[in-house]
Amino acid sequence: MDKRKNTKEWKRHGIQALWALLTNSYLAGFFYGKIYRGSLKKLCVPGLNCYSCPGALGSCPIGAMQAVIGSWNLKAAFYAAGFLMFVGALIGRFVCGWLCPFGLIQDLLHQIPFPAKLKTFPGERMLRKLKYVILVLFVILLPMFLVDVLGQGAPYFCKLICPAGTLEGGIPLVLLNRSMHSALGWLYLWKNVLLLILLFLSIFIYRPFCKYICPLGAVYSIFNPISVFRYRIDKKACTGCGTCAKVCKMNIDPAQNANHPECIRCGACKKACPAGAIH
Repeated sequence: MDKRKNTKEWKRHGIQALWALLTNSYLAGFFYGKIYRGSLKKLCVPGLNCYSCPGALGSCPIGAMQAVIGSWNLKAAFYAAGFLMFVGALIGRFVCGWLCPFGLIQDLLHQIPFPAKLKTFPGERMLRKLKYVILVLFVILLPMFLVDVLGQGAPYFCKLICPAGTLEGGIPLVLLNRSMHSALGWLYLWKNVLLLILLFLSIFIYRPFCKYICPLGAVYSIFNPISVFRYRIDKKACTGCGTCAKVCKMNIDPAQNANHPECIRCGACKKACPAGAIH
């Protein structure tokens, strides 16, 4: 059973890796330290994928939202908001479980053996609300009201927090461009420290960034209960054995709420259900 479960888990990781390669396939960027600025960059990808990654072909929806929310470019603002709503209404947090590159990195780090994997701790449920605070404050309010003379806000989440941006964009660009070394300061140091902390936590806490910080996950979580693709429980078949809750790494009980906002649609509960009650 465990061997079969691990095989299917690695299949999911394979899809995550393939999607990460497809959306970051501008290989010339890694050779020359340049960001792709072609027409594809006008389009958003579903997951959190840094605009400044040398290989990125598309734009991060959270970065796009911050870039236009404080401007008068209503067409761009409606596109960014509409894209998030469309993806959320279609598949919810399936994006988190199957298409987000930074989610893949956390998944792989959690595979590293550790004496005690921490599933929950005092205040953990409340800490999960932090990602909604970050969404409202750093993605919406600050870019909307703290604007420059042209009326444009800064991408505060990307600038001050986003560890995916540091890993995918900040570090590669600095390594590939010696001219940037003199401009490094406390902000770059802070973001690298935050990245290292989250990567370390990922070894014994499953997806700490997704659970507590990611504003994109916060957006998609709102749509989980109503998305077109969602889980359904066959109440007649369900025996109440609790197996689904035991295997859920996001620490929810699918039998009680199969479309909980924290569910990333990884499919672990569906695979583990002995009665085949999850569809």
